[in-house]
Amino acid sequence: MLPATQTGDLRLGHLLAATGLDLDEVVVVRHTYTADGLRSSEDLTPEKVLEYTRWQGVGNKVSKNPPRYWLVFMAEGGRRSRLHVVYENLGEDLDQRTPTMRCFNLRPSDLLSSLTRRLVVEWSKDAVNWAKTGAVASGFGVLEIADPTVVPFPGFDDLVLTYGELQDVVDDSRYASWRTALGAVQGIYLITDTSTGQVYVGKADGAERILGRWTTYARDGHGGNVALRELARVDPSHPRHFHFSILRVFGPSVPKAEVDLAESHFKRALLSIRFGLNRN
Repeated sequence: MLPATQTGDLRLGHLLAATGLDLDEVVVVRHTYTADGLRSSEDLTPEKVLEYTRWQGVGNKVSKNPPRYWLVFMAEGGRRSRLHVVYENLGEDLDQRTPTMRCFNLRPSDLLSSLTRRLVVEWSKDAVNWAKTGAVASGFGVLEIADPTVVPFPGFDDLVLTYGELQDVVDDSRYASWRTALGAVQGIYLITDTSTGQVYVGKADGAERILGRWTTYARDGHGGNVALRELARVDPSHPRHFHFSILRVFGPSVPKAEVDLAESHFKRALLSIRFGLNRN
């Protein structure tokens, strides 16, 4: 049993224990803003944080013994450190190794996802030591678990979501108003594969509504679509390249035939059968 700390009884180790993880599977990393790395909060995009984290110097403590899960915290001044993202390490990309650097295949993980950007811990006094083993970090005191910040719905016309953001919309309490809006309408939506530029035009009609259809994508990455399912079969992580947007919305009482006509129009207009990911 972990003893109490000056910050209270709750430690990071208690939260990790609740996940059933072996501490040997965990490394805890603390990023700070630097001129040659993450320079400001504007750099805290999923792409930049991932790229910055996945490269590790040959011989540093993360690179020497890379564990399965990487908990990434951002410094907030003093020893305060906020959980930003958790990655699962799928192994080193050996073809990208250099004489001084190793590159790891990291993927966002659902581990502690309910605490992302909410959990604040007190880093150890040797703050210059930016990486800790799970066993050492388990002793970090929990300073704060903030209430989730509600994210306002931007409107159907301004909605563009990455695959990771879509998963948050489906599951995270901060997006309750989004689920209400998306669950109220039928519509025509667009999935763009950012790795190729190809698009898929889909529809959500009847009782399923856009929320129901998109929830399926959030769960399996392909929604049962032939071309998308093939991409996921070749590379299960491929859905990370998808962006989701809405082309047109319809009220719940609009006949299915009208929704079908709109879907056909957008397939023709965007050439999604000839050049994209629609198969019919």
